[in-house]
Order: sequence, then C-alpha cells, then structure tokens
Amino acid sequence: MCRFLAYSGVPVFLEDLVAAPCHSLIHQSLHAAEAKTGTNGDGFGVGWYGDRAEPGQYREVRPAWSDENLLSIARQVRSPLFFAHVRAATGTATTRANCHPFAHGRHLFMHNGQIGGYGLIRRRFEALIPDLLYPARVGTTDSEVLFLLTLARIEEGLSPGKALASALGDALALMRQSGTSEPLRCAAALADGETIHAVRWSSDAHPPTLYLCNRGDSVVVASEPVDAARDCWQALPCNTLVSIRAGTVASTPFTVGLARAA
Repeated sequence: MCRFLAYSGVPVFLEDLVAAPCHSLIHQSLHAAEAKTGTNGDGFGVGWYGDRAEPGQYREVRPAWSDENLLSIARQVRSPLFFAHVRAATGTATTRANCHPFAHGRHLFMHNGQIGGYGLIRRRFEALIPDLLYPARVGTTDSEVLFLLTLARIEEGLSPGKALASALGDALALMRQSGTSEPLRCAAALADGETIHAVRWSSDAHPPTLYLCNRGDSVVVASEPVDAARDCWQALPCNTLVSIRAGTVASTPFTVGLARAA
C-alpha cells in the first residue's frame, strides 16, 4: 500500500511534513508502520498550489529517500495546500506517469488502495473515460482512471464526493460482473486549490488507514501520523468523507452503490 498526506492551512514549507518530522513521508517511504509493506520505493510525487490556479507538480521514479531534488524542492516551496505521495506499485509499471499525485487543470488527486481483479476489468473501466478527458490518460494505473472518471462526473454537475462515489461504483459493478471475490479499497484525496476532499472506504472491513490532525491553523490528512503528537491524530472511521476548506472540517458518511457500469 502507498502512503500519502494532504495539507491545508497557513502556508508552510513542504519540508515541514514531507521531510522534517520523525515519521515524515520520506521516512514512511522506507519505514511505513501501518502498511502491508514497510517500503514504498516505487516513485513519489508532490503537488502544490501557489499563485496560479493550476498546481505545481514534481514526480519521479526514484525512491523518495534517495532523491536530493525532492529535499531541495521541499525546503524551498511554501504552500497553503499541497499533496505528497510515496508509491508501492501493485502490478503496474514504475514510471513517472504512474506516480501520484495526478494533476489535471486545477485538480490534484492521489490514491491508496486496490481495485480487486483489476486486470479483469481494466479495458472496460478505461472505456468509461469520456473522449474529451481520455487524452489525459497517460499512465496505466487504476488510480488515474478513478481520477478522470471523478472529474467527468464533476463536470456533469455532481459534487466531488458523489463524483468519486460514482466512479468507485462503476469499478464495483464491473468487479461484480467479472466474478472477482477481491475487495475494493480506497483512501483518496482530491483538491481544487481551495478544498480538499478525503475518503476512507472499503467494500470489506479492511479499509486503508487514514488519519486527520486538526491543529487549528491547519489540517493534515495522512496515511500515518507524521509526528509524535499522537493526541492530535484521529483515525477516520471507515466509509467517511471529510471536506477541508479554510480551516473548517466537515465529515459525512460516504457510500458507494453499483453505478452506471451495472
């Protein structure tokens, strides 16, 4: 399983969460404590918002712990909203195009989880991406398909949470049709430059880990606590959506039904 974090609040340097804390994301890339594997060395990425509507992005296939450029960027870039992700590949190639976070227009997206039996549904799942968005499909991961389908549903008028639920519902329907008994598990974060929507959901009782730390002037959502302030870090309940904007945190139930692909 991959590890990620999302930050919203007073502008801070990426280094403050990505590199400096005792259990920073770079530390988790080699010593994750709550993942199936302790090593997440199949690439990494950071995405951040600055003075422009579109986010900046840096992704690389080297392990996060050995990339001096990441340390330099994290030390210099200051942002009020940013994503960071370290990857443990689950069957797709270790390429830059497959590293999270994914960016399109003003949106950022990153994901940790699995679509059970993805090889059985991949062709039909990709075919659900609308023609206008399909050129943005440059990698081979299921996460990128989820992102593009979510964007398509947002453009159709759905709220971000309902759009992601719709995309997951399509995947779940195709999984049922394929006869796979594997679960669909998802921890994901989506941002538009102002609001972060983060989800912890699973079709079984074992969702990926996801924590929230509200510090008053900032909010962090992460796969694992990044520092020793354990009292701050609260595990999100399974099947929950949190929306973070301007220091406010709203939590609502997150449900996924069999969607259009059925």
